[in-house]
Amino acid sequence: MVNRAMMQSAVTMGQVQRKLDIIGQNISNANTAGYKSRQADFTSLLTQNIDNLKDKEAAVGRRTPDGIRLGSGARLGHTNLDLKQGTVRTTDRELDLALLKERHLFRVQVPTEAGNETQYTRAGNFYFSPVENDQLLLTTGEGHPVLGDDGEEIRLDNGFDDFTIRGDGSISVKRGDREETEASIGIAEAIRPPMLEETEGNRFRLPDTEALGFNEEEILAAVENEDRSVRSNSLEASNVDTGQQMTGMLQMQRAYQFNTRALSTSDEMMGLVNQLRS
Repeated sequence: MVNRAMMQSAVTMGQVQRKLDIIGQNISNANTAGYKSRQADFTSLLTQNIDNLKDKEAAVGRRTPDGIRLGSGARLGHTNLDLKQGTVRTTDRELDLALLKERHLFRVQVPTEAGNETQYTRAGNFYFSPVENDQLLLTTGEGHPVLGDDGEEIRLDNGFDDFTIRGDGSISVKRGDREETEASIGIAEAIRPPMLEETEGNRFRLPDTEALGFNEEEILAAVENEDRSVRSNSLEASNVDTGQQMTGMLQMQRAYQFNTRALSTSDEMMGLVNQLRS
């Protein structure tokens, strides 16, 4: 039984460390625009059968019933993405955009080994980058192109006097006395947020939908113009509750210390048993 106690402590310590890593990631991104916190929950391990004897003669002297299950510590049951709206703060910068509906996401194009891939983000700190043919490309802070409703890069001919981004994500450009809409920022809605995969740079991607037996439309759907709510000159702050995360970190540190102490005590007990045998 001492060996089992050591195994339970060692397994639980590894899982506690994983939750500490998640909490650390949340805290480190407390000031990242559009960041969504992750929540991890534990579950007990009840997966190992101990002496599940069917032979009646071999079961003589047993004090526990056949088929009893004993746990082997705890593990992280699942990690949830919290898409709750963060605080929207004013920046007075026209290309800073905040999505005012919780499950809405901007579409961006990111190069991967397999080619360009559409990914999704809540961070709306965008920029105009000059490209060929005297055009301006709308990009993220990392330089990835922002995609429009048609799935193509948003390019505007340079030389306009002013521009406005409206509440539906359309970009209106003023050239002299003429003003017209030249592009519309692509926005998607997460139908099943837990199925989105986290990637680098505070972005998400679709999972392998074929392997999961889902269609893309069952996970992400396009948002019609009348259902959009975009605020320019603003950024959505992270939704991380720093106080809650610090409390969780202290709890996990105490759990880690408790299991460390249990492991050390079990080792001492084994040493005493070995001394008695010798």
